[in-house]
Amino acid sequence: MSPTRAEPDPARWRVLPVCLGVGFITTLDVSIVNVALPSIESSLRAGPTQLQLVVAGYTLAFGLALVPAGRLGDAGSRRTLFMVGLVGFALMSLASGLAPTDTWLGVARLLQGVSAGVLNPQVVGIIQQQFSGSERGRAFGAFGATIGVSTALGPLLGGLLIAAAGSAAGWRWVFLVNIPVVAVLLPFAWRLVPGPPPRAPGAGARRLDLVGLGLLGATTLAVMMPFVTTTGRGDDASRWWWLAAALAAGVGAAAWERRYQRRTGDAVLDPHVVGLGSFRNGALLGLAYFAGFTGLFLVITLYLQDELGYTPLQAGLVGTPFAVASGISAWFSGRWVARWGRQLVVGGLLVVLVGVVAADAVVRVLGDRPGAVGPALAAVLLVAGAGSGTIIAPNQTLTLSEVPVTRAGVAGSMLQLGQRIGSAVGISVVLAVYYGGLASGERAAHAAGRALVVTIALVAVALVVGLLDLRSRRAEDRRTRRANA
Repeated sequence: MSPTRAEPDPARWRVLPVCLGVGFITTLDVSIVNVALPSIESSLRAGPTQLQLVVAGYTLAFGLALVPAGRLGDAGSRRTLFMVGLVGFALMSLASGLAPTDTWLGVARLLQGVSAGVLNPQVVGIIQQQFSGSERGRAFGAFGATIGVSTALGPLLGGLLIAAAGSAAGWRWVFLVNIPVVAVLLPFAWRLVPGPPPRAPGAGARRLDLVGLGLLGATTLAVMMPFVTTTGRGDDASRWWWLAAALAAGVGAAAWERRYQRRTGDAVLDPHVVGLGSFRNGALLGLAYFAGFTGLFLVITLYLQDELGYTPLQAGLVGTPFAVASGISAWFSGRWVARWGRQLVVGGLLVVLVGVVAADAVVRVLGDRPGAVGPALAAVLLVAGAGSGTIIAPNQTLTLSEVPVTRAGVAGSMLQLGQRIGSAVGISVVLAVYYGGLASGERAAHAAGRALVVTIALVAVALVVGLLDLRSRRAEDRRTRRANA
């Protein structure tokens, strides 16, 4: 572990807004593009494959870059990677917005995803490095609020841009809007992003486990491919063979990492970190929750726009109460997590579960009444948003609470990788259930309701993981008290 800092960095609260800005734009680009797909299709004459690349290519590249970037950041390159990733994200946003063809746009989105994957582990590493104790909870609370709000606001901001600029050119501003944000962030990042923490006396140079990084990258690619290429409309079943390749690569990665750790003590996946119950349970909870959380907005957006004739702006407005409530509760949860710990997350999951069950009921009961279903969904999503804000940030704080600062980047990247995989899985299953129901002749409201049942099940899985972790923590506390008695 790195040495304890004698005095906290006085610039820590000034660099936090830079980190939040980066978290906002990189997460926003996961969801904002969904409402722009019809405009992209008509403007560039893009086919289903190209549209899938625009959406899924970003998520896939994002996930692939996370672990290598986290490892390199921990090795001392955090500031450099932050600046390179930020400039790259701006350039690829510009290339996406000016794309003359669908192929150009697909490639630009892939590279934009790489830039986002380079940036995000550095953000988590900086927060872990600069803050400690209750301050770390507050910082992660602000970061969690940013992630939740940006995900929920994506469809609304996309709808506003398309409404303002017109369907022919509005989709370009979905990408170009990142440019002025990065232009503001860059000078502050250059001045405030810190260098690497000081190394312990006598510590040698950190090794780069290139074989381990390669095996983990292959595993990530093979896991995500079948999910990010799912459209729900006549997909090739052979894509599931990717999971067999993922299993083989994963087994190879685990064997190599154990051997490499014994030889050098510097494996990418430090067994000490992976073996922490707090890290393992938190990562599993995040994976399950993001699968349900992301799928919820996708099915509601598809249903409102495709079946009820809502405009992108109207569909985005339905999700706005979720974003507002999530942002407010996440801000306060950074202060509450030190007192309530995992109980706060479990309570938030229960509230979200109630909200999603209510959303399912609204769609099934009011689904054929466009004037009623939107406001009713907005009301129940307000409830779900209030719960969501007490999940993402506290879970991140609790998951990384025992991770050494020298492993913060790669640990944070593994946590975010789980979230990206969860999002891909959730979207894949929701699309398959929703479009499968429509293809079988179901009423749109029933097909959407069945898809929402998937999100309910995924949130319930996250709740079970949270309850098991809470039980484990309480048992550990009892053992500690008995040992100290």
